[in-house]
Amino acid sequence: MLKPMATLAATGVVGLVLIKLVGLLLFPLLGVLIGFVVWALKLALIAALIWWGFHLFKRWNEKGSEA
Repeated sequence: MLKPMATLAATGVVGLVLIKLVGLLLFPLLGVLIGFVVWALKLALIAALIWWGFHLFKRWNEKGSEA
């Protein structure tokens, strides 16, 4: 009667330990992935702002030469 209960309990303990280990390994990887995504977005924002600045500068210079 107790043997199936012990097997079930051992399976639960092993599963809990595995979930904890996977969590310890995957949460830092998830943080690194999120960090790279934010870094890429930051670079894209900087590039877009530089492009927008050149576009405005070009447009302002064209308006100045017409007057």
